[in-house]
Amino acid sequence: MSGNTKQTMGFQAEVKQLLQLMIHSLYSNKEIFLRELISNASDAADKLRFEAINNDALFENQSELFIRVDFDKTARTISISDNGIGMSQQEAIDHLGTIAKSGTKEFFTRLSGDQQKDAALIGQFGVGFYSGFIVAEKITVETRRAGLPADQGVRWESGGEGEFTIENISLPQRGTRIILHLREGEDEFLSAWKLKSTIRKYSDHISLPIRMKKEEWDEEKKETVIKDELETINQASALWARSKSEITDEQYIEFYKHVSHDYQDPLSWTHNRVEGRSEYTQLLYLPKNAPFDLWDRNKRGGIKLYVKRVFIMDDAEQLMPIYLRFVKGVIDTNDLPLNVSREILQESRDVKVIREGSTKRVLGMLEELANADEQEKKDKYADFWKEFGQVLKEGIGEDASNKERISKLLRFASTHNDTDAQTISFADYVARMKPEQDKIYYVTADGWTAAKNSPHLEIFRKKGLEVLLLTDRVDEWMLSFLTEFEGKQLVSVAKGDLDLGKLEDETEKKQKEETATEYKDLVEKMKTALSEKAQDVRITFRLTDSPACLVSGDDELSGNLLRMLKASGQAAPESKPILEINPHHPLVQRLKYEDGKFNDWSSILFDQALLAEGGTLTDPAGFVKKLNDMLLGMALK
Repeated sequence: MSGNTKQTMGFQAEVKQLLQLMIHSLYSNKEIFLRELISNASDAADKLRFEAINNDALFENQSELFIRVDFDKTARTISISDNGIGMSQQEAIDHLGTIAKSGTKEFFTRLSGDQQKDAALIGQFGVGFYSGFIVAEKITVETRRAGLPADQGVRWESGGEGEFTIENISLPQRGTRIILHLREGEDEFLSAWKLKSTIRKYSDHISLPIRMKKEEWDEEKKETVIKDELETINQASALWARSKSEITDEQYIEFYKHVSHDYQDPLSWTHNRVEGRSEYTQLLYLPKNAPFDLWDRNKRGGIKLYVKRVFIMDDAEQLMPIYLRFVKGVIDTNDLPLNVSREILQESRDVKVIREGSTKRVLGMLEELANADEQEKKDKYADFWKEFGQVLKEGIGEDASNKERISKLLRFASTHNDTDAQTISFADYVARMKPEQDKIYYVTADGWTAAKNSPHLEIFRKKGLEVLLLTDRVDEWMLSFLTEFEGKQLVSVAKGDLDLGKLEDETEKKQKEETATEYKDLVEKMKTALSEKAQDVRITFRLTDSPACLVSGDDELSGNLLRMLKASGQAAPESKPILEINPHHPLVQRLKYEDGKFNDWSSILFDQALLAEGGTLTDPAGFVKKLNDMLLGMALK
């Protein structure tokens, strides 16, 4: 674009959709537009401070940063101005015309059309600049990036319908001014009292001064008049630097919304000043809902790093382990240089101390909720687990020093409850163990229904033994790092030869030996028939209703994990399962006397066992033909 030519451009398709949804879904809470735009102005000032560390000329001889809010009753406009970093022409196109954030596609697929539910989803996604269209029929943005000449200012304008215009203008002042041309019926915001009360409600924590023209009562005119003098509306001090006793819950909550751009209140928070070898302040929050990019392990924007209250970066991944990537907040330290780089963060001993301290603080916050006597806190932990439990499980393999603490925070479904809700802790399980029991039993599957109906559970139900039902994709990986809890071994009911130890009496053990001898010939015959499918065939007493089941060797990958690896396109080692048969089942007893169709019957038992554990047949048509032949043969007898 050359000269002062005005160009018309189209919004990204997702922006058009978001604008329509937001205007209708968030209308009941329209005053949030001011919070969002002031928050953006604050971020712009933070970015200028950071870039000016290495280039002081960006301040252009004006280092005092502030935000200004004005209104014009006649023109029916509200303007929010800042002298922060500003935008170049291309940045204005990129930032105001598109949504460049992960999770965008998933966000739109989850919208339901229910205004209340969609409002919550939009809040999680973040509305930012576009919130201005809740009250404005047109928005004008005038901006110039710090360091660019005055003639490279930019004017961006849109009615939010699907297009915007952009042109070059001359702007002697760096920074950004957003002018909202209000819709009919929004005149309540053309009031100093309304604007000031909204600013104090939502943005009091902003560390920059937010200024408005002063109002005074004129005794002669008997009315309030606006002065040219400016006054600061907010406290204009870093909230985390204040004493906890001076901060209300409402202020903590609004600061969370500023730092996270979340629409909802946080679940919990912790605010601490740490002194010692390293000195730093941390204000850390647990969100109520998982963000759309939770599973993007490379997206790390949760923690803002400040050095001596100067903003350094807003995605300081070195300050929090990956498995706590959902934590939001601020860490402010005096021990790092202002020009700290990501490379320095990776190598710094001070950063390591801050990371360890912050991790322990977050785990402590979770423990306080999980172990509380108050039902409200217990419910909060249940809500946390539904949203973030699978991510917390990653910590078992990634954080050896805190593995024991994390293991106590884990929650699972169990045969104790006939529900898929993950509410059972290891401690709950251990407290219900039989006196003779010395192991914690579990089964893995790709869903709760498959897990609770697994044939491997039959003997455990008969003996009244609880089994944990593990159905999250991360569980198999986690179990490779978690083999015991407080000295009690974790044992898969679908791996190895079942050994119930003291839970079996001598009579049962003797019966096993006698039955194994009785069925020895049948087992050898089945081994030969199934040599290409099974590595071994053996008698089992873990089944009470099913004729057969498949198990893996003690040191082999489970069938569930092998299926997951293959489904994700990863290389999986070739291995054959072990077929275990139930000697008390009529089908197995009938097989002892079958000659002509013995191989087919054996194959049917194997395939049934594979289907029962969620496996896929290599030859479904062959299985159906053998089964039909068997049924016909029995029907004709």
